[in-house]
Amino acid sequence: MTAAASLARVDLFAELTPDELEGLSARLRRRRYAKATVLFTEGDPGTGLYVVESGQVRIVLASPAGKELVLAVRGPGEFFGDMALLDGEPRSADAVVAEDCQLLLLRREDFLRFVETHPRAALRLLAVLSRRLRQTMRQHQDATLLDVSARLASALLRLADEQGAPAGDGTGGMVVPITLTQAGLAAQIGVTRESVNKWLRYFQRRGWIRWEPGRLALLQPAKLRERLA
Repeated sequence: MTAAASLARVDLFAELTPDELEGLSARLRRRRYAKATVLFTEGDPGTGLYVVESGQVRIVLASPAGKELVLAVRGPGEFFGDMALLDGEPRSADAVVAEDCQLLLLRREDFLRFVETHPRAALRLLAVLSRRLRQTMRQHQDATLLDVSARLASALLRLADEQGAPAGDGTGGMVVPITLTQAGLAAQIGVTRESVNKWLRYFQRRGWIRWEPGRLALLQPAKLRERLA
């Protein structure tokens, strides 16, 4: 896939014309990274944005005690490091390769030159940043106000909203292709893997979900939403 085609899959650049995509893609640098590679850490200079062509990258916050909170997992067609494009400030979290990946790097100076003549891209970036800020606020709210089962239910519903598709059987269920492990899900909601395993089994016994390798089916999303009440 060409760099321009990869950009066309990204929400931030989806409304650009083919010529605009070609012009912007000429400024990109393609890189491959192995699993567990640290792309940047909190406090590093914010030099640009990454677009994921293949693989996955975890965005995490680490505590002095070594614990991690997974803020997001970015996969193909998604991007990260976007805050640096606007303010040039140091990175606010760590980015770690979750599985071998291929990324496109857009440097801040190149992006700023581009938006001078394409202001729509800047407006879309602001909209995306607003959505991500709301998501982060929801995560913090969940961690403060909800018990473990409700936090897990919220995370599963969020996965369905962001990556899922209707089951197609008329039941209102959702199917999510997923490579996130139980340990990764536990880190994302700030609990232990054992707690996640316990509540996943609870949800499955009641027929609300089906967790399989590479696939999550939300059979009764309404039941999960009831856990949030």
